Amino acid sequence: MPRTRPVSRDEAPPEIADIYDAWFGPGRDPVAEPGTATGTPGDWWTTWARAPDVLRAMRAYPYREAPVDPRLREVALMRAGYARASQFVFSQHCKAARREGVDEAKIAAVPCWTLADGVFSPVERAVLAYVDGMMLEAGRVHDRVFAALRDHLSDEEILVLTYLVNLYGMHAISSKALRMEYDNVPERIVEIPAPEDGGVQDWRDPKWSGPAASAAASP
Repeated sequence: MPRTRPVSRDEAPPEIADIYDAWFGPGRDPVAEPGTATGTPGDWWTTWARAPDVLRAMRAYPYREAPVDPRLREVALMRAGYARASQFVFSQHCKAARREGVDEAKIAAVPCWTLADGVFSPVERAVLAYVDGMMLEAGRVHDRVFAALRDHLSDEEILVLTYLVNLYGMHAISSKALRMEYDNVPERIVEIPAPEDGGVQDWRDPKWSGPAASAAASP
């Protein structure tokens, strides 16, 4: 379960029930019967349904109709998800990229794009560098990166791409903060107490995840 209480179909106002019908199937309660076609729990929708005005705002711009090459868009959004360390955003946009015809070699190389010689086109490399400037350097985009971007994209395309990358960066951050979808995971950085009998402590042991880790590490 995410950190905030999701909205069941019984609680949902008509506009949310219509979204549930479209996304999960007619009449289905996605809280009682979680799961989407791509294998996620689907609690992104049921969580944000508690703030329907926000959900409506996030759905207002039809990103698939955005005036930018959809393959370029998905390369950018994959990188945004990866750079923001969101398993949910990265994984979902790998699938979206595949649907748009992005090569498997490019999907596989997004995490290490700077070393992927011969994989990405000049415009893709410019877009990836632009995404990194926004996601990893808080918008500090070097003049040479922006000049490379302008060699290939119009002002309108750059503006739309800027919006979409930041929108999905926000999705990534909120998904982790609220522990939704594939980002519903225990805290990774915890103290692993020293073993009582010597040897190497197995930090992968589930007992060191979440509240149990804090309790175990206490003197």
